Amino acid sequence: MEPLVVVNHKTYETAQADAAVELAKAIRNAQRAGVHMISAVSAFDLSAVVAGSPGLAVWSQHLDPVGFGSNTGHLAPATAIARGAVGSLLNHSECRVSIEHIESVISMLPDDFTICVCAATVEEATRIAHFSPDFIAIEPPELIGGDISVTTADPSIVSDTVEAVYAVNPEVRVLCGAGVKNGDDVAAAIDLGAHGVLLASGVTKASDPTAVLQDLIQSL
Repeated sequence: MEPLVVVNHKTYETAQADAAVELAKAIRNAQRAGVHMISAVSAFDLSAVVAGSPGLAVWSQHLDPVGFGSNTGHLAPATAIARGAVGSLLNHSECRVSIEHIESVISMLPDDFTICVCAATVEEATRIAHFSPDFIAIEPPELIGGDISVTTADPSIVSDTVEAVYAVNPEVRVLCGAGVKNGDDVAAAIDLGAHGVLLASGVTKASDPTAVLQDLIQSL
């Protein structure tokens, strides 16, 4: 499978509302053969980004284990799918959920919907692997949004996560998150056994996101 580059829009001003659509277009324009690009967007922006960036895979940033009914404020998987999401993040360090929440959401999803569950530690990633998500993103919280990539600050956590997850379920692939800013960080993640990267501010805050992404993927 192609290496994966997931850009999390978070709630940065440069990646919301009309700016979310423009950022998604920039991500789409950076695509090339052999690399799979993803835009992970706010639920508010899901429909607009799907409509405004045809050809780009769009994920939601979060889902709740609810169906139709009295669930005010929750994000139902069925609605995300109806609005064009083809995948979702879950358990990001800025939106942590219980292991029961993770298990329930995964059990509700169709086989062709991609789920990437974030983990802060090797131990957490190992527990999550038992529920067979498509991806687990290893992201030490202290490095998220910083200028030092996890591949530099703590490369062993990436390789150890890959090894631990593979031991539980070799079908689950690992992404590297936290502090990824340039092509060297991406290349290091791949060398450590990751299948791709989950990143945010290095792209969302860039004056030329397409150029930044092209640099990020040039070694893939």
